[in-house]
Formats: sequence, structure tokens, C-alpha cells
Amino acid sequence: MSFIKTDYSKNEESNFEPLPSDNYEMIIQSAQERATKNGAESLQLKLIVRNDLDGVSDNQKKYHNRIVFMDNWKRKATNQYDMQGFQYILDACKIPEGTDIPTVQAFMDMISGKPVNVYVKKEENEYNGKTTKVNRVAPWNIQETKFPDVQHKSKDPNPTNEKAPEIDDDSLPF
Repeated sequence: MSFIKTDYSKNEESNFEPLPSDNYEMIIQSAQERATKNGAESLQLKLIVRNDLDGVSDNQKKYHNRIVFMDNWKRKATNQYDMQGFQYILDACKIPEGTDIPTVQAFMDMISGKPVNVYVKKEENEYNGKTTKVNRVAPWNIQETKFPDVQHKSKDPNPTNEKAPEIDDDSLPF
């Protein structure tokens, strides 16, 4: 009996390049509040490309389980989140009209685990004279899923343990 038999059929390409611009069926895997070293605060969504919808598009199939982070920054002038941006997310998650959400934690709990359709944009980002490619998601680019019967299988038994990239205050657009 051998130690191992080679079988490369389940090997997947793993790189950290941004996703191509496209609509993706995703899950809001988690939401959390965070802050930069300089104190800028955001509510960050961790979005994951669903792995149960191969027939939707080539990109949907190719990028199963890829993660995109979306930050919703508090405005410096008011120290408040853009509540209208949150309305798009709540609508996409099909939270009933008129639902009272008493806390940020209640908001995060309400949207976590929900399937959504997301337009992910790949664009250039310049920071400290260096240009890189990044993914951006705007709240108005999150819509109701076209496939509410979710059969996505999480690869991570503890889906909230991944650290998001650090963002310096100087790179914020406001």
C-alpha cells in the first residue's frame, strides 16, 4: 500500500489577484466593525463567491470561494455611517420594509449569511505613488440574489477568522 497516489484533479488555482469586473452571486459571510491605526472606523462586509452556481457565468465558476471585502467608512465630518448605503444592503437581503434595527450589531447579525448579487469592479488604486489593482463594491451595486436556494458549502469551518487587509487613513477617499 502506498503513502499517496497523485491526483491533481482537485487542485485549484490560488492567487490573490482581484476578481474581474462582473456580477457575482455571493454570500455576506460576515460583518464587523473595525478601525485603522489612526482611528478611522468602518463596517466591513466579507463577501464570498458562491460555489453552488457553476452555470451562472464563467467567472462565477472560476472564482468559487474567493473573498472580497467591502468597507463602509464612517464620515469624518459626522462620525456616522452612510445610512442610505446600508438601505441598499438591507433591501438586497430582503429585510422587510419598516423593520426597526436598534444597533449596529443587530444590523450585522441581520445581514450575515444572506445571499446577494454583487457587481464587483476591478480598478486601479494609487497609494504612496504605487498603483495596484483592487476590487471595489459600492452599496448600490448589491442587489437581491437571483438564486435564493443556497447550496453553498463553506470551506472554512470558522468563516470569520480571516483578517482583512489593513488600510491607512491617507488612502481613504474622504
